[in-house]
Amino acid sequence: MRYSTGLVFASSLALLAVAQQGNQAPLHLNPNFARTGLYPNVTAYGANVQRLELSSLSADDFVVAGHQAFPSHQVRVKRVKDFCDPTVKVYSGYLDVDYGAKHLFFYFFESRSEPDSDPVLMCRRVGVGFSYADYGETISTTEDAAKNVQAFVTIFFETFSKFKGREFHMSGESYGGRYLPVFASEIVDQNSRAEAQGFEPINLKSVLIGNGLTDFKTMWEGYYDIQCKNLSVVPFQDIKTCVGMKQQLRRCLKMYQKDCVEQTDPTGCGLAAEFCDYALSRPYKATGRNPYDMTKPCKPEELASSLCYPITKHINDFLDLPETRKALGVHPSIGNYTGCSHDVGMRFSASLDHYHSNQWYVAGLLERGIKVLIYVGTYDWICNWVGNQKWVLALDWTGSAEFTTQKDRDWVVDGQVAGFTRSANGLTFATVNAAGHMVPYDKPKEALALLSRWLEGRDL
Repeated sequence: MRYSTGLVFASSLALLAVAQQGNQAPLHLNPNFARTGLYPNVTAYGANVQRLELSSLSADDFVVAGHQAFPSHQVRVKRVKDFCDPTVKVYSGYLDVDYGAKHLFFYFFESRSEPDSDPVLMCRRVGVGFSYADYGETISTTEDAAKNVQAFVTIFFETFSKFKGREFHMSGESYGGRYLPVFASEIVDQNSRAEAQGFEPINLKSVLIGNGLTDFKTMWEGYYDIQCKNLSVVPFQDIKTCVGMKQQLRRCLKMYQKDCVEQTDPTGCGLAAEFCDYALSRPYKATGRNPYDMTKPCKPEELASSLCYPITKHINDFLDLPETRKALGVHPSIGNYTGCSHDVGMRFSASLDHYHSNQWYVAGLLERGIKVLIYVGTYDWICNWVGNQKWVLALDWTGSAEFTTQKDRDWVVDGQVAGFTRSANGLTFATVNAAGHMVPYDKPKEALALLSRWLEGRDL
């Protein structure tokens, strides 16, 4: 079984500044930029040093790299000793943007299998984490955030040339259904410009989205179906409530289509979203069920404090230990580790970022040969499999006829049915039975099988 090199980019989108548009160019490192901020003793390489090796990195100090196409960006990276698993080589660092105004944290885990040939996997997680901003304006749209992600990926591959040309896969969950198609599209578009100028493009092969929010219109429909039809679980709303939801669903979809899809009317779209949420989400919230797993209860205070999963508090406590922060290179003056930020979420909500229709980006990726995997745990309510299946089946692209005529089939792990799937022309849809919103947490064996088969190019 092949394990990929993992790049976990855990940071808040809202801390990103708008990057300059630019094509790939030879590596250029700015030592003056590197020596600003909280880390005056970092090692900054001059422009004559073109490449770095992971084995040369120190566990005590950051090494800084940049790219002349992105003069307002730099990457700081260091080796991490004795973190989590001693059999894995771990590195951590920051993407500094807007000339050091904002800093986005990331981890890098090297493959234990074939580190000199395995693909690179970026696990893009939304959330604040150890990221922070010193000053400057924040942004509130995924399209602007994509420019910084593309800059980071370019600097990484240019700096650590052993990974250059490797297969590159991008993955994420939940809101990743919004930002991953946009991020991947930015990389593809910049690749086209880079190739035209004779530079080596980033070898993006696929995008993996787990329990994603890609199309809110079909998710509204899914909210009715998953509560009132005999699908993953038996209907748990009473008939009267379901009748009311069905009646209001028609109005919801009409308002949403008019003000959020056909035109961008901030006021109208905001009102449509409020109406749809009241009509289709409020009944679920009244049940006291976990929004991430319909089979489990969750009190409002538990949702607010731990997202219904007590383990999140233990994770936060571990990451905030002084010895953990020191190992990762997190400066003492930086605030506590923050998994989710209400303020960050509100900025994106205010711009109606999550109501964009992102399936057009997915179609564009497929048309250009980028494979896409949509996988969904069947017990999730908030980004349920029904809503995801609807937009996947309705996707308008040249491979849609073959995809929609395929029959669903079981996929199996260790002799047991893990879910159902269909696949054609680079697009794959799969469910994971009895998993909630966080598939790897609920079904780790099945999640590993799914990921491994995908990266190896095998059918599920």
